[in-house]
Amino acid sequence: MSYLLEVSGLEKAYGGVKAVNGVSFRVKEQTIFSVIGPNGAGKTTLFNLLTGIERPDSGSILFHEDQLVGLPPFKVALKGISRTFQNLQIFFNMSVVENVMVGCHRLGNASMLSAIFRLPSMLREERLIRHKALKALEFCGMSQMRDKPADSLPYGQLKKLEIARALASEPHLVLLDEPAAGLNDTETVELSELIKKLVENGITVLLVEHNMGLVMDISDEVLVLNYGELLAMGTPSAIQKDPKVVAAYLGEE
Repeated sequence: MSYLLEVSGLEKAYGGVKAVNGVSFRVKEQTIFSVIGPNGAGKTTLFNLLTGIERPDSGSILFHEDQLVGLPPFKVALKGISRTFQNLQIFFNMSVVENVMVGCHRLGNASMLSAIFRLPSMLREERLIRHKALKALEFCGMSQMRDKPADSLPYGQLKKLEIARALASEPHLVLLDEPAAGLNDTETVELSELIKKLVENGITVLLVEHNMGLVMDISDEVLVLNYGELLAMGTPSAIQKDPKVVAAYLGEE
């Protein structure tokens, strides 16, 4: 099994505080790799570094053996990486399918002129993007909601909508930032099945999550961050038994 993502010596400081301090790890293709840790451990900063939202002070990020450090977010997306965010990033004045179509931006190449004058090339591209958006909604079990206004969806469906939008660009790697936050037990089970379905369809998942039941149930490998540093890494069963993790995060008896 080959490595899709290889991170080496990643560092990011804000003033005198190191949010990410010398973190290294490798993610195998078609696996679920989870990142856990207490609040302030550096998890979201790590995601921001991987997706080009922030630039590391030092370190390397290889994706398909291509260096990502220094690339802006849109070029990282063009490489085949998409993500969701802790806080919903939904366009509530748009329909469900229109929200997902936004995620297809990397697949479009029509010129501004063709867009202004609605030339045939632009119309063909728009039809293709809508088709891919509908496929993503179908994958997430949301086809029946495609024409509804986004602001009419319950919270759990909005979470799924964000995943559908992340899938619309046909990524190789999807970063999910706390997708189970605010979900009830039934919705969490549905999310678990959806994430496993992603991997079954050839997509690699990098997951940040506080729901330990979900993490330990679906992950192939778990990385534990503590104050920006790698505390432990291994299988879910190994992490659950690691005394350092128990003391720092899972809680001592």
